[in-house]
Amino acid sequence: MTEFTQFDAADYLDCDEAVAAYLTAALEDENPELFLTALKDVARARGMSQLAKDAGPGRESLYKALTPGAKPRYDTILRVVHALGVKLSAHT
Repeated sequence: MTEFTQFDAADYLDCDEAVAAYLTAALEDENPELFLTALKDVARARGMSQLAKDAGPGRESLYKALTPGAKPRYDTILRVVHALGVKLSAHT
């Protein structure tokens, strides 16, 4: 019997281009929880503890804010995005 390891997107978010492509794809989906999941994956790839220090909320609060079903405040998302060094933009 073949055993498989569980897929973890954070394992593949090892460069800025991968992060940008991943977050862009998540933003294009209509499900807002997908973007929270993508942000959480990027945060784990970059280091959740350091991100929590840079963004402001504690580590546990950050995990809760980025959990599907959570309704984080806009300013929380902006602080996380800025702490990750990511810029969001709108295009037509």
